[in-house]
Amino acid sequence: MPGKVVRVRRRERLGWAERLYLPTIFVGLAVTCRHFMRNFWGYMLGKPRTFVVQYPEERLDYADAFRGHPVLVALDSGKPKCVACGLCEFACPTDCITILPGETDEKIERVPAVFDIELTRCMFCGLCEEACPEEAIVMSRDVELASYERIDGLHHMSDLLRPEPEVKRRLDFIRREYNR
Repeated sequence: MPGKVVRVRRRERLGWAERLYLPTIFVGLAVTCRHFMRNFWGYMLGKPRTFVVQYPEERLDYADAFRGHPVLVALDSGKPKCVACGLCEFACPTDCITILPGETDEKIERVPAVFDIELTRCMFCGLCEEACPEEAIVMSRDVELASYERIDGLHHMSDLLRPEPEVKRRLDFIRREYNR
């Protein structure tokens, strides 16, 4: 015989207490009271067992892999490291990046004349960072982007430029992760 048949007896009719969900309500109350008393005595004894951050006065240090909104890496001269190849614009699944290339007489052949990111559409996926061969666009650690107007979500090149020491931690992370 391949298997054993097990008959399960189920109550066909629920009592009035079960129909009013009283047993599950008391179980839920017991769990809540247990957590409350444990946390309460922890605070009374000076050994809190909860994890509380007093935001915005206290801030957490995010992990290296944390992705905030994308920013442009600036050279020492203050100009963008971007060569306006358009790979980040092509890789973006939400089409929130707009690049218009311009020419220059410097060592870099092209620079972005216009580099805009619509951060209200950006989903912080990091595909732009992954596609960039020059490490010119990286994900920052900034996530606080609240505004009252939708137009405030459009960030231009001057808003996005960050000096390399400011994004060094992210650059070290992507070099480690992508073996660059």
